[in-house]
Amino acid sequence: MTLTLFLRPMDVWLFRDGRPFDAGSAHRAESVFPPYPTVIQGAFRTHRLLARGVDLNNKKAVEESVGKADEFGSLHLRGPYLAMWDGKTLTRYFPQPADAIADGLDLLPAELEKPNGTLKTSSPFSILFGLKQHTVKPKESLWVDENALKEYLEGRPAKGVPASSLFLREDRVGIGMNEKRVVDEGMLYEAEFIRPREGVGLLVEIEGDYEAEWKNGGALLLGGEGRQAVAEAVKAAPLPKPPASASRFKMYFATPTCFEEGWVPATKKVNGKNDSDWSKFFKGDVTLAAAAINRYESIGGFNWAVRDTNASAHRPARRFVPAGSIYYFEGKPELQPGLTQQAITDFGAEIGFGQTIIKEW
Repeated sequence: MTLTLFLRPMDVWLFRDGRPFDAGSAHRAESVFPPYPTVIQGAFRTHRLLARGVDLNNKKAVEESVGKADEFGSLHLRGPYLAMWDGKTLTRYFPQPADAIADGLDLLPAELEKPNGTLKTSSPFSILFGLKQHTVKPKESLWVDENALKEYLEGRPAKGVPASSLFLREDRVGIGMNEKRVVDEGMLYEAEFIRPREGVGLLVEIEGDYEAEWKNGGALLLGGEGRQAVAEAVKAAPLPKPPASASRFKMYFATPTCFEEGWVPATKKVNGKNDSDWSKFFKGDVTLAAAAINRYESIGGFNWAVRDTNASAHRPARRFVPAGSIYYFEGKPELQPGLTQQAITDFGAEIGFGQTIIKEW
């Protein structure tokens, strides 16, 4: 069973990026939206601890309730996805594909050809490895709804939606306080908040024994500064299934993904040469032909089970391939049901990283 929840804010949200932030040292906190799956995981686990009255200073009791800090336990997630819900219609929105050529709000698919064995494309500002870039990045990021994304991945032009039509970014100034809740002189800081438009929120799919707690919805703390979200159980169509097989296919990442070698899995010897080992994810022969990737994202976190004065409280940051990236493959794989795991990632498949949409090209 899978329970789908729509999370809407009660006011604004604050989802900081991966950089350490303390008033007086780093003076500005920027928000990432949608937040990373680790944020959603932390929110649901924290809610369970508070709802059950678990002593947060009792490490053993915490681990018995939600698992260890570095383990995912029984909570399995997919998402979060940016979505709009008006009580009747639910629509997901996804980041602009990294290989798209933006002409105003029109997104034109990259043209791929392989003369003389060399792959060429009309890709714009993304990093298409080994290929020349053309146009410049638009001033405002674009999003595509799930129907438009399907059209785009099938090789047809699609309409984008400006980010500001879905959510706004608001800067607010705060004052740092010490442990006695007294203002510290010189501790001004600025934080960027996210204000979703009417009907816009986050869509999360949840599995495991957490489902029973949320089948009737509820409220939970989500993001920084104790901001809240209201969760409502909704019905949503699953993401499109991959084709049964395809000699050439492209893979769009709907959520960030992490690979051992930065942007590819660990390498292995193939015909005496080192090559990326995609057999961890696909059955059959698969060769990466090209990849359109925007700038990597660093994702870390904080371990509240460790005293905040201890440097080990900050989790090591990993570099992730961002959502919107596209990988082009050739070969003879089994795509359905040949995928060896639900998500294409070396880390965090259980909580929502590495969610993909696969189409032929």
